[in-house]
Amino acid sequence: MRRRLTLALIVITLSWITAINIVSADNWPQWRGPLLNGLSNEKNLPVKWSPEENVTWKLQMPAWTGSTPIVWNNQIFLNIAEGGNLNLWSIDRNKGTVLWKKLLGGGDVKLRKQNMSSPSPVTDGRSVWALTGTGILKGFDFKGNEIWTLDIQKEYGKFGLNWGYASSPLLYQDSLFVPVLHGMRTDEPSYILRINKMSGKVIWRVERPTPAIQESPDAYTTPALFSHNGTTELIISGGDCVTGHDLASGKELWRSYGLNPTNNPAGRTVNSPLAVDGMIYAGSRARPYLAIRPGGRGDVTQSHRAWTFEISPDVPTPVTDGKYFYIVRDNGGFLCLDAKTGKEIYPPQRLKPGTYSGSPVLADGKIYVMNEEGMVSVVKAGQQFEILAENAMNESQCLSTPAISDGQIFIRTAQYLYCIGKRASK
Repeated sequence: MRRRLTLALIVITLSWITAINIVSADNWPQWRGPLLNGLSNEKNLPVKWSPEENVTWKLQMPAWTGSTPIVWNNQIFLNIAEGGNLNLWSIDRNKGTVLWKKLLGGGDVKLRKQNMSSPSPVTDGRSVWALTGTGILKGFDFKGNEIWTLDIQKEYGKFGLNWGYASSPLLYQDSLFVPVLHGMRTDEPSYILRINKMSGKVIWRVERPTPAIQESPDAYTTPALFSHNGTTELIISGGDCVTGHDLASGKELWRSYGLNPTNNPAGRTVNSPLAVDGMIYAGSRARPYLAIRPGGRGDVTQSHRAWTFEISPDVPTPVTDGKYFYIVRDNGGFLCLDAKTGKEIYPPQRLKPGTYSGSPVLADGKIYVMNEEGMVSVVKAGQQFEILAENAMNESQCLSTPAISDGQIFIRTAQYLYCIGKRASK
């Protein structure tokens, strides 16, 4: 009996590990991918293409967006702005055709370069959840049947961000985690929500105070998750600081200042935090960029600072494999640092001229990043800088981040959703 139980446990464990690897390799379920940090385990990915070459299909889009395509098996999910409304689309991954469209709400407006479709959807493979910049959060099954709706502004007051709400929800286990970090256009406090994914019920709402002034309380970041010593923490950046929270209660466990040491009143935060290989990373519009060691409690500003770097991106979230840390700046500057020390691996480099708003992703030993003019650069990962390809999509207002799934790359420009390369055989 003992031998049978041991064998059963081995089978269950191997099945669980295999399932995790399949999810990591085949799907892109959230904005930062299967590992929540811009990394993918995919291999043999396309390197060179154009709007006509190495394209499996392309689907016309009604408007630009900062939202990233979300991929699960044979379906792709997109937040869409169209004719003043906000919709969720389901796309047939093999054909590039629309399976269904569902209304999320009205009230789409343009604020500077973004509209209200900026948050990316999330999925667990059975249901999909979409959040709009107007605060409407809806859940659907894969056939497009609505499960529930939550109007965040109706329940908790109007958003007070200078350039409109744009954070994507984070999905973990049975819950969605949604930050509302604002202050430029409101005196109401910033807060974080934990929402049951199946019922839409708010499990907790925790305020997140900040001494930041004027526009600096505003953040457009998506949370990260960090596991350490058997516990998992929710990581939030914005309002001049980084905080770690208990998942069960939302209680703040630790706080690190230093994102805005000069108290810049316009120091809003756009790039999101990262948690990779035992380190937590975060930046803001103001310098510097921070690396934080885990395990602290209370104010860890000095006690758990691993390193700082005086050049920080504004909008693009960096990417790291735990060894090398890659920063893409808004002007196309490209930096590679030692992820553990912050030391420069090679001198600062330059990508194709343009403005960079999409975030880099790392897979197959390559970094993929798109600028607003639709130029997708493919850079070799590692200790020597090399541009492997520059793929011009010949468009403008390209704000999205590439998604990787099953050997293919999904590029969302202002005019089209492109499926690049052939799908890997199972």
